[in-house]
Amino acid sequence: MTLSRRRAAALLALAFGVVLLGACARLPPAPALGALAPEFRLQDQKGEWHRLADYRGQWVVLYFYPKDQTPGCTTQACEVRDNIFAFRKAGAVVLGVSVDDVASHKEFAEKHSLPFPLLADSTKQTAAAYGVLVKMLGVFELAQRDTFIIDPTGHIAKHFVKVDPKGHSERVLAELKTLGSQPAATAVPAPTTGG
Repeated sequence: MTLSRRRAAALLALAFGVVLLGACARLPPAPALGALAPEFRLQDQKGEWHRLADYRGQWVVLYFYPKDQTPGCTTQACEVRDNIFAFRKAGAVVLGVSVDDVASHKEFAEKHSLPFPLLADSTKQTAAAYGVLVKMLGVFELAQRDTFIIDPTGHIAKHFVKVDPKGHSERVLAELKTLGSQPAATAVPAPTTGG
């Protein structure tokens, strides 16, 4: 191997390492189970405003995803779409959130006939408040693919971290069924250590 090829290989390895480190950069942690869910005020794909407080008294499935029109995000959104009646039967409203803008959400929702709000967090404040804002490639900030189930009193009942989009909708529905049979705000207690 020539010196220039070794140098190129070393630079490539270094760049790959920087990408991996950048992909792991994360802002403050997510709210704890049982904590009051951070409030937000965001526009959906139709330009309508939504606040978390608007959904008090209902279960809320707040799912964060990285980017409209990408394969994983499309899989996840279409599975939610296909299960929307099951979510409604469980008494839950579904809200998708990414850092894309309203126009991007509108195109994504129309293309895939998504019957639930996609909220535009262009300022990235909501993703940061929920601890899901990550830096990709050390430059781009996107929402990590996490889902929060928020109970009717506005508390975090469940947090799914770095989810696999395939089949996730079914897992959330199963968890809603379990949580629905437990008292709100204490549905999923924080783990304890015992001895």
